[in-house]
Amino acid sequence: MRAVEPEGGGLLRPEAATYGEVKKGYTSFLSGDVIMAKITPCMENGKTCVVPALPGAACFGSTEFHVLRAENGVQARWVASYLLQHSTRHAAQRQMTGGVGQMRVPAAFLETLSLPIPPEREQARILDTLDELLSDLDAGVAALERVRAKLKHYRAAVLKAAVEGSLTAQWRREHPATESADALLTRILAERRRRWEEAQLAKFAAAGKTPPKNWKAKYVEPGGPDTTVLPSLPKEWCWASVEQLAAHEPNAITDGPFGSNLMTGHYTDEGPRVIRLQNIKDGTFADERAHISSAHFERLQKHVIEAGDLVIAALSESPPRACIIPESVGPAIVKADCIRFKPHADLFARCLCFFLNSPPTRIRTKKIVHGVGRPRLNLGEIRAIALPLLPIREQEFLASEVEDQLSVIDHLERDLEARLKSAQSLRQSILRHAFTGQLVPQDPNDEPASELLKRIAAEREERARLLRASKQTKSKIRAPRAATKKK
Repeated sequence: MRAVEPEGGGLLRPEAATYGEVKKGYTSFLSGDVIMAKITPCMENGKTCVVPALPGAACFGSTEFHVLRAENGVQARWVASYLLQHSTRHAAQRQMTGGVGQMRVPAAFLETLSLPIPPEREQARILDTLDELLSDLDAGVAALERVRAKLKHYRAAVLKAAVEGSLTAQWRREHPATESADALLTRILAERRRRWEEAQLAKFAAAGKTPPKNWKAKYVEPGGPDTTVLPSLPKEWCWASVEQLAAHEPNAITDGPFGSNLMTGHYTDEGPRVIRLQNIKDGTFADERAHISSAHFERLQKHVIEAGDLVIAALSESPPRACIIPESVGPAIVKADCIRFKPHADLFARCLCFFLNSPPTRIRTKKIVHGVGRPRLNLGEIRAIALPLLPIREQEFLASEVEDQLSVIDHLERDLEARLKSAQSLRQSILRHAFTGQLVPQDPNDEPASELLKRIAAEREERARLLRASKQTKSKIRAPRAATKKK
């Protein structure tokens, strides 16, 4: 199935095999046949094509293909193009049978499908025009796809320049820092320790106890990154771990509830939100909704996430994938495999979000990811992720500069998406004109399609007659042998 390109893109990368390897458990067909995916979502994606001329006498493929062989006078490309229409695919989808994820188009759909047949010579004219128009359209789509790929690289380049400091190099020369990043980090860590000591003294006082000797030694300093394996930064910057940059409050970095604490049966139609992996895109929040009851929300306060917090996908193809929770979300918790990260109040969450999603951070993080097929970071590894820390004024400027450049990219990408959708609509319009006789003018000198159908019917009848005669001959040959054996 993977060898057939979507949207009628053709058959690519066929593989050679011995007959013994494929004689069972495969669908057989010939060059020139039309193969159509019967299973979802391959059928909806347009995995239909004419099998090209391939070496060898026979071809074998997935049992999830329907095979159609056009009669003489009907071109295989005509059949394949008709099946690629969205209207035909939608009709096939409505007749699918089977379980969820295993829905298939039954053979009866094709057996009863009405196919418009023009005269043979008109078929050729229509298909030639169709090829010309669609090849021009494909060239335009390919150009748009190249632009989209360049925009993706540009987005990555902007984030790379941001996390390495080159994006704000000119700004730093014009605006000397009043507080270095090292001083800022020292202040953040000192404030964290002070707040911990105040909280401990309050606990002792509430219990009517005198603080024991060396009680301050129980404080656990958040671990910093190993800077010997990290690239150099601008002199005004320094490295810090996610844990060092977190807010001074319990559960500033926490994952979602596992096991029986949150299951599918807990979801409701409305209520506080559940932030899932589906909500976390590359730097943007996707408004995919899931809810739990208010009562259940109250039991899961450890996992609460608020507007302005960062949420990180621990289970991701490109970790750490992160975004910021918008104001519109309201009361919410994070689900398992999602990490809530509340930054320190003096830090710009937008900067940290850009840094987490940047290519250099992902390249470094990829080296510690666990799992094959489902790469995952545990909570401790996320706490240890190294991020640049920069002076507060520069954070503000960098966040604004990155947002300005990414907003231009976003606008261009939206425009490209609109153009690609228009191209898809145009493709279907061309196909619709082809199969309603509006693509090329008719020629009254062409043999009528009715005559073509009569000839096809006659050829079928002749094949059936020859098949019956062949079976009768074989029966006569076998009969004497059976009689001799009995005697």
